[in-house]
Amino acid sequence: AAASASATGVSLDDVTCRPSVPRPGQLVCLAGNYLEPAKPERGLFNAFLKSPNAALGHGGTVVLPSAEASVFHFEPELAIVIGKPASYLAAENAMDHVFGYTQFIDVSARGLPGGFFLGKSWHTFAPLGPVLVTRDEIPNSNDLNVRLWVNDQKKHDITTADMDRHIPELLAEVTNVLPLQPGDVVATGTHHFGLEPVQDGDTIRLQIDQLGPALVVNCSDPSGRSWDR
Repeated sequence: AAASASATGVSLDDVTCRPSVPRPGQLVCLAGNYLEPAKPERGLFNAFLKSPNAALGHGGTVVLPSAEASVFHFEPELAIVIGKPASYLAAENAMDHVFGYTQFIDVSARGLPGGFFLGKSWHTFAPLGPVLVTRDEIPNSNDLNVRLWVNDQKKHDITTADMDRHIPELLAEVTNVLPLQPGDVVATGTHHFGLEPVQDGDTIRLQIDQLGPALVVNCSDPSGRSWDR
């Protein structure tokens, strides 16, 4: 800390940032996982795999595909970075396998056939970063504010306290299905209240408490589409 306080820094705006996890071995995403007015009671566990090759760094540009989606959404999420191999975890020891946390935007194309594959894994659909914060620096990941702005208008202001399954339990659920390895990323889901269409020319900013500078990305749509919002 003393060294960082005395050193001359370089602005994030002056560098090209890679994703905080440049290529996760696996990118596991929780579907939903927040208690919402429309879903106030606990739901069934559900998750999906998103292409690790979709990872995008801070300052990058999400390019919307020409596929005829009904709308595109940017979902703000807390993501877990795995630090130790994990299989069949019990919730009681799941946190021992967490290396740290990062900010994540789950870009989604709605209304396409094919389920999660065509809805989630297009090029650039997984912004991560700009930093990775180790677990010891976040004493309580179950009470973090998650905020997202589109063109400086706040669209999301939620808390991880409203998760359906908190991190120990969701890691137990995930590792009951598939093993996790160091460098894998598990995104913890989003609250769908406040989601609006995102389109060409938008700038999106995600800020989660205690996770460093905001993750900022731009949106480009070569097809030039727009949606009511």
